[in-house]
Amino acid sequence: MRRPLAILAGVLLTGAFTLPASAAAGDEDFTIKDPRITESSGLAASRQHPGIYWTHNDQDTGAYLYAVDSSTGETVATITMTGVGTPRDVEAISMGPDNQLYVGDIGDNDGVQWPYVWIYRLPEPKTLKDQTIRATQYVVKYTDGTRDAESMVVHPKTGRVYIIDKHEDGGHLYEGPAELSPSGTNVFKPTVPVDMWATDAAFSPDGRTLAVRGYLGGIAYDWNDGKLKRLERISVPLGQGESASYSPDGTRLMLGMEGAGSTVVAEDAPGAAGSSDSATGSGSSASADDSNSATSNLKVGALGLAAACAVLLVLRRLLRRR
Repeated sequence: MRRPLAILAGVLLTGAFTLPASAAAGDEDFTIKDPRITESSGLAASRQHPGIYWTHNDQDTGAYLYAVDSSTGETVATITMTGVGTPRDVEAISMGPDNQLYVGDIGDNDGVQWPYVWIYRLPEPKTLKDQTIRATQYVVKYTDGTRDAESMVVHPKTGRVYIIDKHEDGGHLYEGPAELSPSGTNVFKPTVPVDMWATDAAFSPDGRTLAVRGYLGGIAYDWNDGKLKRLERISVPLGQGESASYSPDGTRLMLGMEGAGSTVVAEDAPGAAGSSDSATGSGSSASADDSNSATSNLKVGALGLAAACAVLLVLRRLLRRR
């Protein structure tokens, strides 16, 4: 989404307040180098191609998806989707069962209230090269009227699609039908509240944890068959953060930013064994190293609180002008 002040704030704050990713086997920070990718608004880890992440612009000159190699930051394949209309505001991408990519054209750039939005589904290609792939297009409506949304997830086990609407005071998880229909309208209904001004979300590979991110923070939920139970807070790079994905092995949460030459930051995955429940104080005991790391992260977050509040005020005022 085009919010110049928010992007400027992100540029100023990301370098100062981003927490360093811990070194571990698996995925690490990387920078998207493709000059065509200026508004990376979604991120999905490939299951067939190690180290590859799929992304897209929220507005582009065509229906494009980009495969980015996290070891180099370079684009190794560009997919052109056919069988779909002209994309309006593509905000999310998710990997479903059987290596199916789901793309959420669900945003409302420029404050337009669309009477319906679209989801596209296509098979992830087995070979990484520039190619054209036919996608299936699904029409989506909400039971309670138009929604602004930037978060769409697909459960990795059931294949059911969910959308989280974007609201400053928190939104709701919207559940789609058990199976999307390419004919007619797919109606999504609100189920449970989500305490986050959500810009993206991701399921852990086992489907047990849902991570929801915003501009200033995030929350990890125990999926609990869709009856969300809060697990812990998630630290995010401050600024125009609009994408999230788990690494394929589930050990990392990859958090991306908008803008040219944007960075994807790797954090230790939430909901892992040994992490405590911040809402109830229960949970298995963490190691001393984990506790020290958490304390350090809290201190860094406290130092950035004033700046974060300033960013929030800017974003609020900017959104109200739309």
